[in-house]
Amino acid sequence: MPAATHVPEGPALRPWLRLACAILPVAATAMIGSLSTQAEIDGWYAGLNKPWFNPPNWVFPVAWTLLYAMIAVSLWRLLGARPVTGPSREGWRLALGAFLVQLALNAAWTPVFFSAHAIGLGLVVVAALLVMVLWTIRLTWRFDRAAAWLLVPYAAWVAFATILNAAVLRLN
Repeated sequence: MPAATHVPEGPALRPWLRLACAILPVAATAMIGSLSTQAEIDGWYAGLNKPWFNPPNWVFPVAWTLLYAMIAVSLWRLLGARPVTGPSREGWRLALGAFLVQLALNAAWTPVFFSAHAIGLGLVVVAALLVMVLWTIRLTWRFDRAAAWLLVPYAAWVAFATILNAAVLRLN
């Protein structure tokens, strides 16, 4: 009789590596957003016509700080839920891939909208971001429901941002 294969239990990544893998891409996304926005808030963005429901400027960094923290915790949890073997491993990889794609779209939106002043293309990017966040929630649900729930406020904010972007496009 062949010897049994030992399958390790628990996360496949060491805790410090998992933490770094969760924080670094989210922090890079936040940094890109901050650098792309700062010079434009008092200039180009201030000159745009905005809808009545546009929040005051101070709301955005507060909201994004909270959301980025939740996104990083969600990614940390998803990385910890990594199946070692079996058919669910491919599902986990798909969930992780969707997570990274939505993060890349998040990082792309701010330079497109603020730096390039491309309001229409910004709407395309933020709409794609919303679809990817929703899909990421759906895929993540199988592996860690808390990780999925942590993304729900993010999805709500991105839905609001999509409506706001569309309104700014219409008014300008």
